[in-house]
Amino acid sequence: MPPSYINSNDYSNVKHYLRFDDFTACEYSYLFKRAIQLKEKFKGYNTHHPLHDRTLAMIFEKNSTRTRLSFEAGIHQLGGHAVFLSTQDTQLGRGEPIEDAAQVISRMVDIIMIRTFGQDIIERFAKNSRVPVINGLTNEFHPCQVLADIFTYYEKYGNIEGKTVAWIGDANNMAYTWIQAAKLLNFKVNFSAPPKYPLDNDLLPKNIEKHLSIFKNPIDACVDVDIITTDVWTSMGFESELLARKIAFSGFMVDKEMLKVANSNVLFMHCLPAHRGEEVDAEVIDGEHSIVWEEAENRLHVQKALMEYLLCGQIEE
Repeated sequence: MPPSYINSNDYSNVKHYLRFDDFTACEYSYLFKRAIQLKEKFKGYNTHHPLHDRTLAMIFEKNSTRTRLSFEAGIHQLGGHAVFLSTQDTQLGRGEPIEDAAQVISRMVDIIMIRTFGQDIIERFAKNSRVPVINGLTNEFHPCQVLADIFTYYEKYGNIEGKTVAWIGDANNMAYTWIQAAKLLNFKVNFSAPPKYPLDNDLLPKNIEKHLSIFKNPIDACVDVDIITTDVWTSMGFESELLARKIAFSGFMVDKEMLKVANSNVLFMHCLPAHRGEEVDAEVIDGEHSIVWEEAENRLHVQKALMEYLLCGQIEE
């Protein structure tokens, strides 16, 4: 039987994934375990089609490699089909109201992923969608990437609770999502950025103090941490600030000196694409502590678990 909201004009009970804290710690525990099962099926060439005949609409306002490939391959591996929609090629790019587009698109597909600019865009879309909506990236948050990052840690070392993550670099969507995750899953984030690029308090969770520490010196933020992670200094939409950011962030490249003060089994993560010699030294991203390629692959597996969960609920095997 289809979910009850399919035949209803009340979409308030539709479950979406727009921010990391849209899910509970218990739901994440399930997703991580389920992602391991789905990854094992994939590696063992075991066909698994719980989403047979389901359709995923992928709406892109921002370009992507990993997001498009992981969602498109993921829905295919679950037995479904993906439709790629660029705002440049649809009426969304010609001024169609977001609310109208959501009403139409969600009547033709089973689940929707959107990669766009403002968080308000995806939230307005979700309010008018009769099917689940997934945040593939906004300026403010990137929950699918942090979901993959934490799963990568879980896969290697287990529960992230009580651990410490060093974020070195821009106060961007990745940083805010890591901080959301820290409060929800009970770990700490050490944040370090140049003085002119501080965190926006309006984007931080309430009562975050015990989960967030801010450091002026990036190497101090890396002392005894379990993960060091960063991102490009200039995110999409901020290209006009490229030169100014290169100057401001020049002392914030993750290098071997930062790894030396961290825990001996520290992991280096990066959501990619990376600029060697800018936000990360080549010796670090290509070194023994780097787990960026596993992290990139795991987007596929956790997003399969996410789509399956949003459409089918928990599956016990």
